[in-house]
Amino acid sequence: MTDSAGIPGGTPAGGGSSKPPRGRRRRLLRWIGLGLALLVLAGAATGWWLYRKLDANITEDTSAAAELERYERERPTHLVGGAQNILLIGSDSRSGEENARYGRDGGTERSDTAILLHLPADRRSATAVSIPRDLMTRIPACLTEGGSRTVERLAQFNWAFQWGGAACTIRTVEKMTGIRIDHHMVVDFVGFKKMVDTVGGVEVCLKQPMNDPEAKLKLAAGRQTLHGEQALGFVRARYSLGDGSDTERMERQQQFLGSMVKKVQSNGVLLNPGRLYPLLDAATSSVTTDPGLASLRDLYELVRGIRDIPAEQVKFLTVPRRPYAADPNRDELVQPAAAQLFEQLRTDRPLTVTPPTAETEQLRESARAGESDASAPPSGTASAPAPVPTFTGTTAGTADCR
Repeated sequence: MTDSAGIPGGTPAGGGSSKPPRGRRRRLLRWIGLGLALLVLAGAATGWWLYRKLDANITEDTSAAAELERYERERPTHLVGGAQNILLIGSDSRSGEENARYGRDGGTERSDTAILLHLPADRRSATAVSIPRDLMTRIPACLTEGGSRTVERLAQFNWAFQWGGAACTIRTVEKMTGIRIDHHMVVDFVGFKKMVDTVGGVEVCLKQPMNDPEAKLKLAAGRQTLHGEQALGFVRARYSLGDGSDTERMERQQQFLGSMVKKVQSNGVLLNPGRLYPLLDAATSSVTTDPGLASLRDLYELVRGIRDIPAEQVKFLTVPRRPYAADPNRDELVQPAAAQLFEQLRTDRPLTVTPPTAETEQLRESARAGESDASAPPSGTASAPAPVPTFTGTTAGTADCR
């Protein structure tokens, strides 16, 4: 026997510790390694399941793609590599249980909202151009849902979507602007509400109270955070608000979208997976897109390319237009202002926007009263040409409540 000083055969010294046997340590390491491997596999499986779920949410518009392919030879040429033009269409479809609450499903739908989103090749800005639903334009012959074809005619813009869906609307925009549409997205009432709710509502500032039973909207004046149903009413309301014009409705839509862009950027939604997933889930389950955007990877690449654009460089404007000569309740393009705008977008050249001045507001009022002068500067553009053209509009950076 030896003493307890650590000599073999003795008792361990006081305060000392014995290491677990080598075989036990090996078993412990194997269990730790197995646990980590299971965690990695579980994480990968969960990630794959989430990816497949989001990817499967997206509805691919193959019929529009086939119709556009039929008319490929007459479509505009894409002039600038890397630049993209995306047509965003808000559908007033009443199909489905949720959408049916907004009216009877007549089997057709029109585009309540149409926005041409231009993303330049350098991705340092974005320009969203509203196209009035009541704009009189040439609508080409289009394939209807029933399989017949319409004839080309002059009609208000939103009839294109009712007659021939997204393909007809895209061809109408391309003929009007000379701009090649690379992608399109169609969002209905329910999809819009889901996306607004996912980001926690969107803040707007109201100069006066709003009460529109048809749009299910009743709001006090001042700062308001709008959620799904209220947000939808805010962007859809027309006849009982302001002067009842589509002009004011488009301005509200632009104000709302600018505020939404700013909130998404300021809350870090696009950089935070915990916040990004619910938004992607709401977005992918709510949109119908062309095949080029009908995968989560394609949508992610699109978002990644624009998420760092400063709010001050996200611009909103409406095509230069005035009351249509034959019917003041309709609109027509003002030339050469509209052509100048389309040329800037088509060739991926810059433009600036500025809030409306007292002069442009006076011109607008005169136009509504039937006193529009074809030679007067139109609402929507500056009166004098400049190296970088300036149009009446706003930016996401000016969406703050003041």
